[in-house]
Amino acid sequence: MANEKVNANSNFVQNSLEVGVDRFDYNAPAELYPGRNRKSARKVSYRRFETAADAIRFAVEELPEPLLLGACIEINEQRLNYKDIQALYASDQYPLEKPVS
Repeated sequence: MANEKVNANSNFVQNSLEVGVDRFDYNAPAELYPGRNRKSARKVSYRRFETAADAIRFAVEELPEPLLLGACIEINEQRLNYKDIQALYASDQYPLEKPVS
């Protein structure tokens, strides 16, 4: 846990997210690197997105859970792991509409 920081404002552990969710740029271009899982029937490869919000939405709503666990989104040479992705998706600042459960 030496490289992890707790953000008191958002109550999540930061691994690679250098700014808090309240200052995250959801409009920045992003690249998604899905995790690898031989058991998953669905194969997803590297994808580019116009916005980080679109990449986060795709990762959370479309990727099978085993692929999300190893997924990484890169934004401005900063890599976000699946915990960062989930925290940004759950944030009140997330700009896209979420599906109704």
